[in-house]
Amino acid sequence: MVKRIAILGSTGSIGKSALRVIDALGPGYAVTALSAHSNAQLLAEQARRYKPKLLAITNTDYAKRLGELVGDLDVEILAGAEGLVKIVEMEEADTIVTAGKGKTLAIANKESLVVAGQLLTECARKSKATILPVDSEHSAIFQAMQAGTRTEVSKIILTASGGPFRNASAEDIRNVTLEQTLAHPVWDMGPKITVDSATMMNKALEVIEAHWLFDMPVDKIEVLIHPESIVHSLVEFVDGSVIAQLGQPDMCLPIQYALTYPVRVAGIARRLRLEETGKLTFEKPNLQTFRALSLGFEVARLGGTAPAVFNAANEAAVQEFLAGKIKFVKIVELIEHCLSKHNVKTGAALEELLEVDAWARREVVECLS
Repeated sequence: MVKRIAILGSTGSIGKSALRVIDALGPGYAVTALSAHSNAQLLAEQARRYKPKLLAITNTDYAKRLGELVGDLDVEILAGAEGLVKIVEMEEADTIVTAGKGKTLAIANKESLVVAGQLLTECARKSKATILPVDSEHSAIFQAMQAGTRTEVSKIILTASGGPFRNASAEDIRNVTLEQTLAHPVWDMGPKITVDSATMMNKALEVIEAHWLFDMPVDKIEVLIHPESIVHSLVEFVDGSVIAQLGQPDMCLPIQYALTYPVRVAGIARRLRLEETGKLTFEKPNLQTFRALSLGFEVARLGGTAPAVFNAANEAAVQEFLAGKIKFVKIVELIEHCLSKHNVKTGAALEELLEVDAWARREVVECLS
């Protein structure tokens, strides 16, 4: 039986990697829907190659152009956010890379679980949806946890490359440049994610994400710096056994595992050669340098609307940094400012979370004006 895949964000790095994996998996996998925000040209090229039933473009300004590019294809085109809703609800999709009701959800973006982790996991339980992580660290934890039951887990350990400022002090990073910040030593990522790696905000978000994905108390989650990025994360069990998932830094492996789970098949991910890897090192992060990480643990404990503020303030601050309007250290200062002004509410509905998100973004801009 053919497994039908819908990909939200097919023109981004995760989406393109997912399509590469599907190509390699062969005829047992078919693309039934694709979406993009504004890259109509690439979305149209993907549509010609994969022949999906539905295309969605969330930026309505590009809907007409997409229609012109694929006018000769037998494909339905939707514009705006409602297009994503229709993809999630379509009967012809078994697995959705990012989000879906009563389906397998291969979640690649951190934000959905960070902002609305409680809502999303509760919804998944009610609709009997399966959430599979695509993030390399969370995929590693998910794989390692197959060695026992959740009640047998003592703690989970997220690994982090440490980014370009792994050995820097709090004083060292006060005047770092944008060019230095974007020079990641291991991963080739977009500017926003690279900045998050430099502040270790990415790992702070992953702590919150792991809390919801694995129903794990925050006090049972740790972070270790692992500059080689070979051990993607570890799980320690109550008997003292530590199970780790290792592999080359290659997103094709966790994407494929999410698509083929619960079975494993031969794939295109780069093979690990331990004899060529050499030593593997681990160290505790400097929480004075990486204040975003310590904030992440605090926010995870607070819960409620705090993670929404945390994430939105960071996104707005990083945008200001990338535009050359603030210094690197100002990113975390703006996040702290927003958290200090926010009264955390528990049990918030989605509409309230979106309002809080918008408030934090405005607060960052107003703080700088």
